[in-house]
Amino acid sequence: MRLRLVPDETKIDFFAQAKITFGASVVAVILSITIFFVMGLNYGIDFRGGTTIRTESSQPVDVAAYRAAIAPLELGDVSITEVFDPGFAEGQNVAMVRVGAQDDEEAITAETVTKIEAALQTVDPSVTFPSVESVGPKVSGELIQKAVISVLLATFAILVYIWLRFEWQFAVGAVAALVHDIALTIGIFSLFQLPFDLSIIAALLTILGYSINDTVVVFDRLRENLIKYKKMPLRDVMNLSVNETLSRTVLTSGTTLIALIALLILGGDVIRGFVFAMTWGVVVGTYSSVFVAKNIVLFLGLDRDKTKSNSGNQYANIDA
Repeated sequence: MRLRLVPDETKIDFFAQAKITFGASVVAVILSITIFFVMGLNYGIDFRGGTTIRTESSQPVDVAAYRAAIAPLELGDVSITEVFDPGFAEGQNVAMVRVGAQDDEEAITAETVTKIEAALQTVDPSVTFPSVESVGPKVSGELIQKAVISVLLATFAILVYIWLRFEWQFAVGAVAALVHDIALTIGIFSLFQLPFDLSIIAALLTILGYSINDTVVVFDRLRENLIKYKKMPLRDVMNLSVNETLSRTVLTSGTTLIALIALLILGGDVIRGFVFAMTWGVVVGTYSSVFVAKNIVLFLGLDRDKTKSNSGNQYANIDA
């Protein structure tokens, strides 16, 4: 007796509404790009610049109390995280308070730093500020550039990998699905003006890996079925392959979402942006693996004879 969220044998026609599903994806990507250029992103301190204050105290750090004390100052984007280090002495409690640039200034004023210190001392009289450092616009601009390059390089590496392992049609379909996932994630962050910092870049790179993993599993089963069912039309082979891996897809995405939703609700403000990006990415990544990547391959077509001849040069089959 084993748990079955999906029947062992399903016969869902995933291409029955291909024009609607693929058309909706194209429209969503266009809208996301448009929203990005019109509204822009709500860049966090990592990209916009600001001031980082290191606090030390003899009392345990209470992030929620710190945030509540600073809130009346209306400083805009403020991030507070507790710092852990095995090298800290006993009773040494450290936190990092990051305050976004105010009115396009590179750093907050000394008067504002004094106000922050006074506010925190109402919560913890022993708190001190050992260091106050600023991140200027130049450094922030370099971070944005490196973030874009990292995402582009990851996408290009995936393109080459899929091309070598399968066929170029598979590579185009996989990259189209990745562009779909990244565009929709950036679009929703732009639409709701959610803070966009380096943790979101980490989430985007994680989404790339998660999405391509799901796509490769189905592609691998498709390759096997193309050899097994030589006379079956390509569309039917694709439907069969997606149905055969559907249980794996639902279980993997479902269990991942359970953990992410728990973190989204209970994880706190510090990781909420990252977890939201991951949650959204898992949903759109699962969708794109089925309704975007496969539609691209079906549209481009495949050389069935070439697929057969290349079947012995693959790395390894994936147990789906």
